[in-house]
Amino acid sequence: MELDTIKTLAKSMAELMKDNELSALEVCDGDFSLKLERKHDVAAPAPINVATHVQTTPSGPVAEVEKPPEEGVPIKSPMVGVFYAAPDPGTEPYVSLGHHVKKGDVLCIVEAMKLMNEITAEQDGVINKISCTNGQTVEFGQELFRMKVAEEA
Repeated sequence: MELDTIKTLAKSMAELMKDNELSALEVCDGDFSLKLERKHDVAAPAPINVATHVQTTPSGPVAEVEKPPEEGVPIKSPMVGVFYAAPDPGTEPYVSLGHHVKKGDVLCIVEAMKLMNEITAEQDGVINKISCTNGQTVEFGQELFRMKVAEEA
């Protein structure tokens, strides 16, 4: 394969990786193989922490700071795939913060192997956290939403 073809292919692969938030991509054609890996996102550099005062001697035991528990029950992804907040690009998302949902309402779609899987509410409640962005790759068991369950009367 010629060098210009390899450069063009590598550039296309890099754009594909960036657009789909991939960390690695490999293309094989016969004996030829090209693999690209990305260690970090160049568009979003890691924040730089600057210390104004550094303490060199320990001052005693350090207490761990506990995070307050998040309110509501998590709604987790039942599979690995791509999270879609709306049925089609350019349309309103299924749910938004503060949205009241009933058992069986569609919350989002997780695409896995070209199949669009609707994720539905298992109980009535109010969405109080959206944990994913549209087009984000999600893992099995990853939190998609948090929902405050409706009080039973």
